[in-house]
Amino acid sequence: MATPTSAVPPVSGDGASDIPPIWFTVPEGFFALPVAPTPEERETLAHAFVRELYSRGDESLWDPAAPYYAAVAEYMAGEGVSYAAMGLFSTEGSGVAQCAFTVAAVQTDQTDPDIAAHGTLAVLSADPLNDARWLDLPCGPAVSCVTLSEFTLQPDVTASCEETKLLTGQIQVHVPFATGPYTAVFTLHTASTEYWAEFCDLLVALLRTVSFVEPDGGAGGVGGGVGSG
Repeated sequence: MATPTSAVPPVSGDGASDIPPIWFTVPEGFFALPVAPTPEERETLAHAFVRELYSRGDESLWDPAAPYYAAVAEYMAGEGVSYAAMGLFSTEGSGVAQCAFTVAAVQTDQTDPDIAAHGTLAVLSADPLNDARWLDLPCGPAVSCVTLSEFTLQPDVTASCEETKLLTGQIQVHVPFATGPYTAVFTLHTASTEYWAEFCDLLVALLRTVSFVEPDGGAGGVGGGVGSG
């Protein structure tokens, strides 16, 4: 059963952060990246991450992979990401559908969630390429924004050795904090667009678990949270 995840932006060098935490439940199939405020924590989490992600591997794979993911986590933490995970889901046959999921907090000048959400909706709706919509979540108002992008892959990077079009989709949901002048930004990005509907349903289910009050029984994890389990 998945357990609630606590996420707060990586703390500053003095160990302090005035951004309140939020909680959400991450479904099974997500592997949390080692986002943490210190190199020591990132190293420890990175070694645990590669062992979970490559469960059939051994030290010959885990040892060189761990520093790479620790470096990725350091970059993400520097960009304000407080939680990041890779989603891997089996499909019919032997296929795998993949997605990337992140959570970040952005400071605003609004403490009223409704005003913050209306402002976000107005800004996002101004771009005709955005599909921006109002959401009513159990934790309060939110705004979703869906974008689709098509990229051209050159022959030297494709399996067919021919120029190929790649369609990717991104769902970004802005959830104003009920506990301070911040907005949580949940982002799911995937190139497995043939499973777009399933990813949308998955994210909606996750968003319905978002809370600004610690769930009964407590939730483990700080400074980027803990993964599902």
